[in-house]
Amino acid sequence: MDWLPLLSTLAGAAIGIVATLIADRNRWKREDDKDALRLRLDVYTQYTSAVKVLGETLRALAEREHASDRERAFALREAFRESGIALASERMWLIAPEPVVKASNGVFHCLRRICDGYIDGAAVSGPEDQARWEARGLAAAKMRKLMREDLGVGPLTERHTPLLHDYDSPAA
Repeated sequence: MDWLPLLSTLAGAAIGIVATLIADRNRWKREDDKDALRLRLDVYTQYTSAVKVLGETLRALAEREHASDRERAFALREAFRESGIALASERMWLIAPEPVVKASNGVFHCLRRICDGYIDGAAVSGPEDQARWEARGLAAAKMRKLMREDLGVGPLTERHTPLLHDYDSPAA
């Protein structure tokens, strides 16, 4: 009996099976990578949306008249709690790479300082308030840059929110 055709057939089958397994593994890996990217995009979008909405809410509440300083403080703290930023932050801590987590945590603490400043009676658009918002803008720009890098998206040539002094320049 000639064994060469049988061995050739078995070798061909083994090569085919191994090639199929490798192709399937590579396809599963690509799908896992796509799913992880989609999840990070979702987490980043949730977080940046919560940051934006919370900032607008804090400023609106600080501009509003309140019956007392205590009511103002309560409204500001409640807005912070109800904003969803705590949940979004926890998702960020679980999913994002460390540089993005650090940057998003910096933005969170900037918003906390803005809220605390309003609770302490800081005037909206006063020098202290402007400095806090400027810090938040810089922290948010850094965070978005790191998020875009993590998602494999190229850098932006313009800021999401202009710096406060940019409004004073004629080119703005």
